[in-house]
Amino acid sequence: MLDTPFALFDLEGPATTPHLVPAPPRHPHETRVVADASDRVAWLRARSRGITATDAAKLASPASVRAAAWEKLHGTRGFGGSRFTDHGREREPVIAEWVRTAHGIEPSSLLFHAASDQRHLATPDGLRVEADGTPVLCEIKTTSRPWRGIPRGYLRQVWWQQYVLGAERTLVVWEQHEDFVPVGDEPRCRWVDRDDDQIAILVHFANQLLQMLRPDGEDPRAVYRPGALA
Repeated sequence: MLDTPFALFDLEGPATTPHLVPAPPRHPHETRVVADASDRVAWLRARSRGITATDAAKLASPASVRAAAWEKLHGTRGFGGSRFTDHGREREPVIAEWVRTAHGIEPSSLLFHAASDQRHLATPDGLRVEADGTPVLCEIKTTSRPWRGIPRGYLRQVWWQQYVLGAERTLVVWEQHEDFVPVGDEPRCRWVDRDDDQIAILVHFANQLLQMLRPDGEDPRAVYRPGALA
């Protein structure tokens, strides 16, 4: 009798199709990423094409809308940063690591656009996605003065970010310093819930601002000078 060669897997039964692990579901906000701040040039260019949370923080009245339009068109003369902004940039990664450890919110450098308008933009400092897909955000600040409450401009910034990403709450974290030396053992924080009434006001002002910037229906890709970063 002639020997018949065989493959080892022949003795182990019929071949089976490998089990493929399905890709994790993409949450709605993940489909609206515009840029990543790790590429600062692309991020700044993308920010300049719309209304950011930094812009929204200033939109408190019709007069502030007009002032924001002037700044967008002409830029902030002579502002190239300060020791305070440098300190904030230096401390943000440290504070973000505290937020990750204490609250499970990961740092984020992504720029998103809103579902309803691609010119409405936001870059939250931190982002966590709940089991039901709802984003939870974080906003980090440094301050040389004690806060009795979160300043109104920062609340507008937070509400705008919640609108853009579809979030229901944000952890605002701030670290006080004296002569650029942190005060206390750890930052302070407070949760801010979504406020749809305030968001509606901000969206209205933002659309007024966009109309002032493009009164004649100019190319929506037109680039404006970005304001100073907060």
